[in-house]
Amino acid sequence: MEITRIFDLLPYMEATFKPKNDFVASKENGEWARYSIKQYREIVDHISYGFLELGVKPGDKIAQISTNRAEWNFVDMAIMQVGAVHVPIYPTISESDYKYILNHAEVQYVFVLGIELLRKIQHILPEIPSIKGVFTYKDWKEVKHLNELIELGKQHPQPELLNERRAAIGTHDIATLIYTSGTTGNPKGVMLSHANIISNFTAVSYIPPFGEEAKILSYLPLCHIYERMMNYMYQYKGYSIYYAESIGTITENLLEIHPDILTTVPRLLEKIYDKLQSAGHKQKGIKRAFFFWALHLALRYELKGTNGWFYELKRKLYERLVYTKWRDALGGKRMIIVSGGAALQPRLARLFTCAGFYILEGYGLTETSPVIAVSDFSEHGIKFGTVGPVLRGVKVKIDDDGEILCKGPNVMLGYYKEPGLTREVVDGEGWFHTGDLGHIEPEGQLKITGRKKELFKTSFGKYISPEPIEDKFKESLFIDQIVVVGENQKFAGALIVPDFTFLKSYCAVKEIPFTTQAELVKLPRLRKRFQVEINKYNKFFGETEKIKSWDLLNTEWSTESGEITPTMKLKRNFVCKKYKDQIEALFK
Repeated sequence: MEITRIFDLLPYMEATFKPKNDFVASKENGEWARYSIKQYREIVDHISYGFLELGVKPGDKIAQISTNRAEWNFVDMAIMQVGAVHVPIYPTISESDYKYILNHAEVQYVFVLGIELLRKIQHILPEIPSIKGVFTYKDWKEVKHLNELIELGKQHPQPELLNERRAAIGTHDIATLIYTSGTTGNPKGVMLSHANIISNFTAVSYIPPFGEEAKILSYLPLCHIYERMMNYMYQYKGYSIYYAESIGTITENLLEIHPDILTTVPRLLEKIYDKLQSAGHKQKGIKRAFFFWALHLALRYELKGTNGWFYELKRKLYERLVYTKWRDALGGKRMIIVSGGAALQPRLARLFTCAGFYILEGYGLTETSPVIAVSDFSEHGIKFGTVGPVLRGVKVKIDDDGEILCKGPNVMLGYYKEPGLTREVVDGEGWFHTGDLGHIEPEGQLKITGRKKELFKTSFGKYISPEPIEDKFKESLFIDQIVVVGENQKFAGALIVPDFTFLKSYCAVKEIPFTTQAELVKLPRLRKRFQVEINKYNKFFGETEKIKSWDLLNTEWSTESGEITPTMKLKRNFVCKKYKDQIEALFK
């Protein structure tokens, strides 16, 4: 059957795939709650009947603020098949952003995970005049539980009205309103249609080679279009989806589920790499030597055996002695790991590929549903340092100034209530201006080289793109975050957030007293060690791009403190304002 609206997946799945009791599953109180396709569809219909009984009309906005769980899907599908608009919201944003989004979208009902998230918004709800009710997924006395809405639907089934609602929904109608976390200003509401998202998940569905027996572990927020689109693709393929309890339980969940695919952001792969390094340092004698020989070999890996026969011979040796153990620690399978949301450092792609995983990197934006380009298993489908070929059905061209432009069925309807902002990014010919810089490689892969708006010019008139410099410096075990600055200055400078977890172990080995973070970053011995790292990574850049002045900050950056977005992107303008005095001191 043809899928023209996202909720068409429900009858499609039931008609296409064999029955299984774990089509979607999430963990609660240490136990996996598993649902079959039949149960999934019945619960969605009961919630839909509940919405109809509450008087939800086409176009009404309903929000979810929750971590990943099976119920997220149930409410998502129910919202869309009654013609309402789903507004998914990150559980980690600021109070001011919650207030802005709920008011701007004129949200009528809100679904929250439980008491902790409810407390974040409860006191601002009286300031949102459109809100009619709040539901929770966990038992809580002050608001209604999702089960009450399900029971309301069971008591008042309206199949004929629901069928009328479904039939009236067109493929180009808005399905969801996603507010971009934004690195500047208020969040923008991106309107995506059913057709936008369907075009994307069907276009990537050819890439994984698995049948319906495959299992997925999902931990990235479903409120982000990247994981959400993949979530629909998994359902389109009939895979079993297991939602991780939290980011802290991913390793445990990998060993339980043994998934075939994991979608992630580079940050997780960086953390795994750091843990591998730490594990290696704990080894003794010949085991330690083999571990680091294998690690250094993996960091030099090239595709298609181009390193030569002797390299491949050593790789086979380390496969038996080392790499199988790495895979065993991550579930045991030669898993497909899809990285997106930010640039993946080529060294990590080399290492995990050499160790037997299939690393695919993708690129896109919320406004493009999201994928514009992604690696695949075709002849030129993977090239380290690129995001793979342009997605089927999508067009890309590089503007005169190097900006990546995109056109296709994945491009958004526009920004909600902001036609002026929409015209700024979608031109008269339908090309969406991404704001990213890049070029097409000779074999057809797209390579991202920086952000157009993040370019700055030194006082000598030299342009610097800070992002590639920051990505390179973050390869250092000593560096957690870094911002490169130098607008109208003679040279580039940087503020650095050390990796304090690594520093604790480093200080223990070097017998350096670790008192407080504030005192640690002032220690001359430690600052001298950081200068060694600065010198090491400066060698990769031209004279005008080298970091010539720097300082260490004593606190980590987070979404709560405002320096990074929920998708781990740097809020450059915010950081520059917050640390204005420290930045000025770099150039005195």
